[in-house]
Amino acid sequence: MRKNIVAGNWKMNKNLQEGVAFAKELEAALAGKTLKCEVIVGTPFIHLASVASSTKLGVAAQNCADKVSGAYTGEVSAAMVASTGAKYVILGHSERRTYYGETDAILKEKVLLALANGLSPIFCIGETKEERETNVHFDVVKRQTVDALFNLSAEDFAKIVIAYEPVWAIGTGLTATSAQAQEMHAFIRQTIADKYGKEVADNTSILYGGSANGGNAKELFSCPDIDGGLIGGASLDVEKFIPVIEGF
Repeated sequence: MRKNIVAGNWKMNKNLQEGVAFAKELEAALAGKTLKCEVIVGTPFIHLASVASSTKLGVAAQNCADKVSGAYTGEVSAAMVASTGAKYVILGHSERRTYYGETDAILKEKVLLALANGLSPIFCIGETKEERETNVHFDVVKRQTVDALFNLSAEDFAKIVIAYEPVWAIGTGLTATSAQAQEMHAFIRQTIADKYGKEVADNTSILYGGSANGGNAKELFSCPDIDGGLIGGASLDVEKFIPVIEGF
């Protein structure tokens, strides 16, 4: 059975002390609740070890390098991420693709290194506003999936979490309708099934990552192919994040 997951992506927010305090506050707020999903926080690199050791929440890095080790000043390897106790790594976020030039070829290497170090990639795919308006959004999402992930064995692919993030809905206040989101999630699942078979596809968690919040989470998460969310802004405030988690 695939897992329901709500993962917060803090992006470049919160200093170390704020991050640790937030994780503890969130864990305390969830302590008395019956959760129907795994809760993950995606922290900046400098927070990883401290947050992982101070809470029982799932912890994700927001990136890792496409190299094993060496003279790559400023980079953080998958092995380094794993050594902190983090279990997940967010890869391919549209901000990394857009601002830092990450290509499918680069992401393919990152995925392999993450898996080799025991990390589960939360792999982001999604189209821009222009790509949706010109009706190539399905082609874009399929290419991103195929080019970066379909070299994997079925066993390794089963360790991947997919996050569909319509780029036009990130930080814009826009959100795909539940029908639009479900349509794309079903397409992604069928794309996986065409390569790896129905069982692998049915067991792959596919998250929605486009401005989900407490007001729309329940409707989105009730869709048959949406298994949770990769949450940006709403994950920075415990009072805003809890209603998203309770969307299940």
